[in-house]
Amino acid sequence: MKTSLDTIKLNTSVKIKSLNCTGSLKRRLLDFGLVEGAIITPVLLSPAGELIAYEVRGTIIAIRIEDTKNIYVA
Repeated sequence: MKTSLDTIKLNTSVKIKSLNCTGSLKRRLLDFGLVEGAIITPVLLSPAGELIAYEVRGTIIAIRIEDTKNIYVA
């Protein structure tokens, strides 16, 4: 069973295994440094609950929850 990034609790570091998306979304995620083997940590949930801020390679980025369902981690 694959675990997606949207199920990870705040301040829990995980390793990216794969991206299950294509096109411009995949390119954008790769540009942010979300590559296989990268460590990612959810650090903040937006008040509206639509975005989660993640720390990746020393940078904080925000990703929509609907997009995190396509990022598989271990």
